Amino acid sequence: MITLYHCARARSFRPLWTLEELGLPYDLKMLPFPPRVHQKEYLAVNPLGTIPLLLDGDTRMTESAAIAQYLATRYGPTPLAVGVEEPAYGAFLNWLHFGEATLTFPQTLVLRYSRFEPEERRSAQVTEDYSKWFLARLRTIETMMASQDYVCADRFTAADISVGYALLLAERIGLALQIGPHAMAYWQRLQQRDGYKRAVDAENRAGDAAGLERRI
Repeated sequence: MITLYHCARARSFRPLWTLEELGLPYDLKMLPFPPRVHQKEYLAVNPLGTIPLLLDGDTRMTESAAIAQYLATRYGPTPLAVGVEEPAYGAFLNWLHFGEATLTFPQTLVLRYSRFEPEERRSAQVTEDYSKWFLARLRTIETMMASQDYVCADRFTAADISVGYALLLAERIGLALQIGPHAMAYWQRLQQRDGYKRAVDAENRAGDAAGLERRI
C-alpha cells in the first residue's frame, strides 16, 4: 500500500492528484501545516519535516514533482506519462519541473514573508518582488494556452498536475486576479477533471477525520 503524508493545499497535493488520476489505492496521512512545528513526532518519520513524503515499499520520496513522475511511470502505462520515444518527452520533463522550480518556488517566499513569519520579520518588499517574479514567469503559460489546452503532448499529463498546483497555490495566496485569461481558463479546465475533484474530496474527508481545519 502506498502511503502519502499530506497537508491541505500544500505541494503534496501533486502526488495526491496523481494517485487519484491513476486510480491507485493509498493511505492518506493528513498533518497540520507545517508538520515540523505542529506535529513534531513526524520528524521521526521524515527528518526533513517536509511534506510530501511518499512511501511505496522501500521507496521514500519527498519531492512532489518527482513523485508525480514516479507514480506515472512506475504504475503505467498511462497517458499521464510521456515516453522517451515521444517527441514531447523533453517538453514533458521541462514543464513538470517548471511547475515546481520556476512557478512554485517564488510563491513559497510570498507565503512565508506575508503570512508565516512573525510580524516583525514580514517583508512587503519580498512579497511584492516574488509575486512579480511568479507572474512574469507565468506569462509563458499564458502565451501557450492561447493556442493549446495542455502544456505538452496534446493531452493531460503529470506536467499539467505540476503546473496546475502552482495555479492552485496562486489562488490561495491572493495572486489569482493577476493571472491572465488564457492561463486562468487552463486552470479552470484542470479543476473540472474527475481526478482533481476526487483529490480535493479525499483531502477534505481525511482532514475532517483528523480534526484539521480546511484550508482555502
